[in-house]
Amino acid sequence: MTARLPLSVFIIARDEADRIAQTIRSVRDWVDEVIVIDSGSVDATVAVAEAEGARVVFNAWPGYGPQKRFGEDQCRNDWLFNLDADEVVTPGLAEEIQALMGAGGHLAADGWRVMIRDVYAHEDEPASWAYGYHQIRLYDRRKGRFSASTVHDTVRPEPGARLADLKGVVAHHSIRSLTFQVEKYNRYSTMQVNDMRARSRSLPRWRLVTEFPFAFLKAYVARKYVRYGWWGLILSVNYAHARFLRVAKAYEADLVDRHKPDH
Repeated sequence: MTARLPLSVFIIARDEADRIAQTIRSVRDWVDEVIVIDSGSVDATVAVAEAEGARVVFNAWPGYGPQKRFGEDQCRNDWLFNLDADEVVTPGLAEEIQALMGAGGHLAADGWRVMIRDVYAHEDEPASWAYGYHQIRLYDRRKGRFSASTVHDTVRPEPGARLADLKGVVAHHSIRSLTFQVEKYNRYSTMQVNDMRARSRSLPRWRLVTEFPFAFLKAYVARKYVRYGWWGLILSVNYAHARFLRVAKAYEADLVDRHKPDH
């Protein structure tokens, strides 16, 4: 039996019954506790999570950052590992974290960044060229917490906190299907516009012309979607449209404001 690390894993979720089991299984045998923060699932998410050994806590949805801060507060350990319900710790990363914490090596930093790479429904693991990004996911909550932003969920380290990188990868099963992806982009672009307007931020109109082509090139070339063939072309178009939607919705909101009776 693998020794359990003094580490709390917390996961925010809603209607993730089809994905959350593999997320929990990737960590449950070697961490002290797994906590799922459910915001009102109407599917079997709660039952599945509990059957996999997680403790489930309900919290009505306050936004991404606040929900993750709530999750931090439910943990009994100071060292935390955050996962989303569509993410899986790969065996290599699991071994790396166990070796690191088993020898006390994690104390060399206050927060550890992890590479999170996309993996799609037709793949068993992320391609070596898959788009990825580093985020702090293993960290001492006394030295950093998630931001309070309702849109952005990023750990904000305290001034002077020491950061380092893990070599392993988290597999990000980001889309169930193209229908799911389009609905997600539509929903998230609305949230982004609401957040920008709350901060009195505006986008220039000329981006209505430039946003789509530049976003397409960013996805197709910089993110290496071209290497996926036809699938990469589809992903690039969807990404570009999502970026265009954000600008279009911001412009629409400005038009509505200008035509209100008090203007």
